[in-house]
Amino acid sequence: MAIVRMPGLVDAHVHLREPGYPAKEDFGSGTAAALAGGVVTVLDMPNTLPPTDTSERLAEKARLAQSKAVCDVGLFVGATTTNLDAYLPAAHLACGLKIYVSDTFGSLRIESLDLMHRFFRSWAETAASRGFRSLQNPNGLGPIAVHAEELMLPVCLALSHLYQVPLHVVHVTRRSEIALIAKAKERGYPVTCEATPHHLFLDESDARRLGPYGDMRPRLATADDVAALWEHWEVIDLVATDHAPHTHAEKQGPTPPPGVPGVETMLPLLLTAVHEGRLTLEQVIERCVTAPRRIYGLAEPPQTWIDVDVDADYVLEDGQMRTRVGWTPFRGRLVRGRIVEVVLRGVPVWREGTLLAQPGSGRVLFGAAEAVVAP
Repeated sequence: MAIVRMPGLVDAHVHLREPGYPAKEDFGSGTAAALAGGVVTVLDMPNTLPPTDTSERLAEKARLAQSKAVCDVGLFVGATTTNLDAYLPAAHLACGLKIYVSDTFGSLRIESLDLMHRFFRSWAETAASRGFRSLQNPNGLGPIAVHAEELMLPVCLALSHLYQVPLHVVHVTRRSEIALIAKAKERGYPVTCEATPHHLFLDESDARRLGPYGDMRPRLATADDVAALWEHWEVIDLVATDHAPHTHAEKQGPTPPPGVPGVETMLPLLLTAVHEGRLTLEQVIERCVTAPRRIYGLAEPPQTWIDVDVDADYVLEDGQMRTRVGWTPFRGRLVRGRIVEVVLRGVPVWREGTLLAQPGSGRVLFGAAEAVVAP
């Protein structure tokens, strides 16, 4: 046994499914799964039912999180085609603005260039009116996060440059995307990006093997695309899971929804890559702790750490998972690195496979629980 103490991780991209889809996950089960994976802070996306696109809905979601969460939670607001600027009064209470310009559902799908201009411009104007100039300001606005593939990516990069709004590109998957982001960074564009563990460790051959359990958006890419992500490792600012659970019944049904769980398997997968010599432990900490806290203006909780047995090897199995849906696309994979204990603000919250934290002991970040509607 070789115990290594690390900072608690941040997963900057999760879907905890509440409100609207509690059979898949809720703030209690999802944050328990996070602790099982050594994650002490999660940032939750707005594509719930209803979507988190107004001050009232942000406040209600924050109240749900505060009553159940066992780790810290930040909440995104979402741009929609219906409520338009209704999120702006609570913009400073969210971790960022999420804009979907690729596959998603309902009013969250933005396909109009005029609306894209409007969202980038209003986010920049709101930041300026409140005197927010830097992401390093913990009281400022977070970045605009986009689900942008193919031709929409250069549009988002151009708007970010035009309005000087920090842009964060989520789940980059393809060689063309990471190469374009690399060029934008070279030219000083205010852009950061993330990759998911499933896009780093699986490819389209795994999608065929896994069937609906390997279907997500963006889809698993080619082996060459996966190689491109590793070749551009220094361009990838952070690793985040896009934890998007669906039940067995849904995945085995006639129209399986895309999405896979991942919040509790991220660290063992990355530590296995460290063991194989593909990464260093310092690189894992940079992309799973330091960079997400810097990009989203997150303070590190005091007296918080995780102890990991980096020598422990084991096979990932569905039955080990704490997520409500109880499965993983990585089942059967040998990994190295087991979380022994998680301590949050000086209190042990996870130890040897047992959840110790009480519901509601996690904190809702950015003051979102106090979201109010502007008069």
